[in-house]
Amino acid sequence: MAYEWKFNPRPYSDEEAKKLLAPVIDAETTDWHYNTHHKGYVTALNTIEKGLESADRAAANGNYSTVGELKRRMTWNHAGTLLHDIYWDVMGGDGDVSKGPDIKAAIEKQFGSLDAWKVDFKAAAVSAKLSGWGVLVFDMLYSKRLLNVLVDEHHYGAIWGGIPLIPVDVFEHAYYHKDGPKRAAYIDNFLAHLHWGRINARYVKYAK
Repeated sequence: MAYEWKFNPRPYSDEEAKKLLAPVIDAETTDWHYNTHHKGYVTALNTIEKGLESADRAAANGNYSTVGELKRRMTWNHAGTLLHDIYWDVMGGDGDVSKGPDIKAAIEKQFGSLDAWKVDFKAAAVSAKLSGWGVLVFDMLYSKRLLNVLVDEHHYGAIWGGIPLIPVDVFEHAYYHKDGPKRAAYIDNFLAHLHWGRINARYVKYAK
């Protein structure tokens, strides 16, 4: 039987999202970005799982094969699902970094100050292609450092063994409805309304 991927709930209801996320994205985007785009990645993962059950492995080759395309799209949809799960989780806060003492200390140790981290994080996110992410990750399997990573699409540039802690979605659909082409303003609003309590819990659980 094919594995079933789950569409995970956000830490707030759809109605709560409209108010909590208003400083960052508009009410319509809080709905369709989650219930259409994000959910679509999960639906695709389950379709891919079913397709892989019967895909002919013997037909695999470097030009084109059904199994190859299914595995390629699994990477895209898996990364999209995971990053969105964390994206919704880190938003909806009041931006008070004192509520995340462990991650605050780690950021200050690595980057010198919270402001210096924000400058580097924003630069990474602004530099991503028109579809991409800026992500603070903990480089668990190599340097054991916090790194701001630029990711094009959902996966090009991702670091093996990197634990995503703060991902900002910079696909145009994430912010155009409210901010138009002002990606930098959207990122500033995102950073100003992080939920540092949930970020801290994730850091302690996976990275500390």
